[in-house]
Amino acid sequence: MRALLSKAPGGPETLSLEEVLDPTPHPGQVVIEVKAVGINFPDTLIIEDKYQFRPERPFAPGAEVAGVIDAVGEGVKGLHKGDRVIAVPGWGGLVERIAVPAQSVIKMPDAMSFEEGAALIMTYGTSYYALKDRAGLKPGETLLVLGAAGGVGAAAVELGKAMGARVVAAASTNDKVEFALDLGADNGLIYPSGPMDKTAQKQLSGEFKLATGRDGADVVYDAVGGDYCEPALRAMDWNGRYLVVGFPAGIPSLPLNLTLLKSVSVVGVFWGAAAARDPAAHAVNMAELMGLYAEGKIRPRVSRTFPLERAGEAIKALGDRQALGKIVVTIDDPA
Repeated sequence: MRALLSKAPGGPETLSLEEVLDPTPHPGQVVIEVKAVGINFPDTLIIEDKYQFRPERPFAPGAEVAGVIDAVGEGVKGLHKGDRVIAVPGWGGLVERIAVPAQSVIKMPDAMSFEEGAALIMTYGTSYYALKDRAGLKPGETLLVLGAAGGVGAAAVELGKAMGARVVAAASTNDKVEFALDLGADNGLIYPSGPMDKTAQKQLSGEFKLATGRDGADVVYDAVGGDYCEPALRAMDWNGRYLVVGFPAGIPSLPLNLTLLKSVSVVGVFWGAAAARDPAAHAVNMAELMGLYAEGKIRPRVSRTFPLERAGEAIKALGDRQALGKIVVTIDDPA
């Protein structure tokens, strides 16, 4: 089968498409014929050895897949060849077939496309865990989303609205803000790109406060980091919750005196570890997400697709912050 492999640390240009042996399922596993692979920010990091996990090389990036079960290992119950499923292996997804633990597999609704399935679990799973379990977002509260047009940010906008919050979307271009408004955000603003000095940060904080209202944001969903952190923190309400989700703009230095003055909680969001530590709670969240999908309250937006042989371009496009919503790689049998 074909696989896009990382054989040495480096950017997307270092990945190579090669033929490798087909997997066979061990006991407790299923083999999925992959139809689509969601591309996520960790894919840009893991191939450069900058992620929390460093798989032994060679390995394929690709953290989430959707496809059809091709083979079932010994002891697996409730799953059968031909079932349409989603899985989040963490890496290894940019292949034609992959073996995964059966307990990690989620059956797809009949109405869900493979592209949607591959774009759902990591972004909506992260954002739902963040907003529901870490922030305890309540109806009527104000949610400020930084990076509101990216994968997790767009999911946070939709989920925030589904949970009854007033959502303010912040992004770096007018097109991205318009995209977030189309997702249902109540208000939006454009923030500057690149590093900011203290004067620019103070001005941005004022814009955040103006957009979120007199009292400021109850919850900040920060999937950007960098110089955007302090302005957003300054624009928060008393007893606010600041969700630390990601750092594409860099890891910020947080002025802890602001957390004291505003009684703000700074809350880390590590969805993958949380799902592994509490599978029962994860299963409940996944079932609730599928219910929201069935009700039409969430819908993954796939803005671009790439074939497997151009998956390196897909990872680069995401790393360059060109994505609106999700980028997906589709896997078709070669002609």
